[in-house]
This record gives sequence, C-alpha cells and structure tokens, in this order.
Amino acid sequence: MNDAPTRTRPMAPARQKLLDAAFGLIREKGYVATTVDELCARAGVAKGSFFHHFKDKEALAVAAADHWSQTTSAFFAAAPYHDHEDPLDRVLGYIDFRRSILTGKVPEFTCLVGTMVQEIYATNPAIRDACDDSISAHAAKVEADIAQAMKRHKLRARWTAKSLALHTQAVLQGAFVLAKAKGDAPKGGAEIAIANIDHLRRYIELLFRPRTHKGRTLS
Repeated sequence: MNDAPTRTRPMAPARQKLLDAAFGLIREKGYVATTVDELCARAGVAKGSFFHHFKDKEALAVAAADHWSQTTSAFFAAAPYHDHEDPLDRVLGYIDFRRSILTGKVPEFTCLVGTMVQEIYATNPAIRDACDDSISAHAAKVEADIAQAMKRHKLRARWTAKSLALHTQAVLQGAFVLAKAKGDAPKGGAEIAIANIDHLRRYIELLFRPRTHKGRTLS
C-alpha cells in the first residue's frame, strides 16, 4: 500500500527515504524500539540529514502518520470497489479489497498508525492525535458509502453510519493485533486476519438484510 501521493512539489529524497524507512521499521519493531540510528541505516542517509528534516523521532512519527494517510488515501481511491453503482456493493467491495491485500508477513500488511497508537496513546499526544486523524479520515470515507447504502436500502437503525464505519476499523485493527499475537504460526498471520474480515463482511450483510417485524427498528 505504498503508492506515492500526488504532491505539488517533490519530497526531498532523504526525507522520503526516512519516511519509507519509518513505514517498514515501525511496523516491524514498534515505535519505541525503533531508533534514529536504525532509521538512518534503513534509509541510507546520514544522521545529520535526519536532523535536517526532523527535530526528533517524534516529529518523524507525526510526519510518517501524515504521509501514511496520504499514501493509503491514494491507494484506496484507486481501488476497483468504487466502480460499483450500489453503495452497499461499494461497502462490501471495500471489505473484500481489505481482505485481498492481506498478503506477505505480518509487518507487510499491518497498519503503521494502528501500530504506533497502541504503544503511545497515553504518553505522546502529538503522535496519538496524528494517528487518530489518519484512522478517522479513512473511516469517514467508508462512512459516506454506508450512509448512502442506508438511504438507498431504506434501512432504519439505532446505530449510525459513523459508528459502523468506525466498527470496520476496530475489526481491522483488532485483526492486525491477532495476526501479531499469532505471528507466522499455522492458522496465524494473514490467515487469522482474513477470518476476522470474513466475519465482518457477513455481519454487514446481515445488517442490510434484516428480518423485519412490522417496521421494527433494528438495534
């Protein structure tokens, strides 16, 4: 999911390399365990270059969260599920697309901002807020399709499009946690994450195919 976002000015090569290094290392080791020296070594840049572009590791993490948002936004914007005319098909297509990209080893498909926020939510507000912005912005795009699907399919419910969109992210992030817990063991890694995404798809299908009882509002 590393398609480069469109920019009005090209990013400085060293800065780009450091952000790419952060994408890899933080998903492999976590934010706390990743050092500036390791970031520089992975990026192939001098330590002085790091501090030319970033005040400290926290500043790099905030920038990495923002760059992750831009990169993944472009990646998902180009995904084929947007071609569906029915918004419910777009929602289900989104889930299918998330499933299809769960390939490779755990660090290759897990989420940078989800990884960071699990570690620093209580200790580093700047990084936490950057991660929240990233996750919430992505959820908002899913929310728009869910809201249109509810309207089109005349679905009345006590839950909201926003709450369901956030639930999709909770399931995805939880699936990544389970994948990390299982590692590359049999029935672990991508396999356990895929199983949870399959459950998410079935759940959404059930929400939009309710058993109606005299116009009863669904809970």
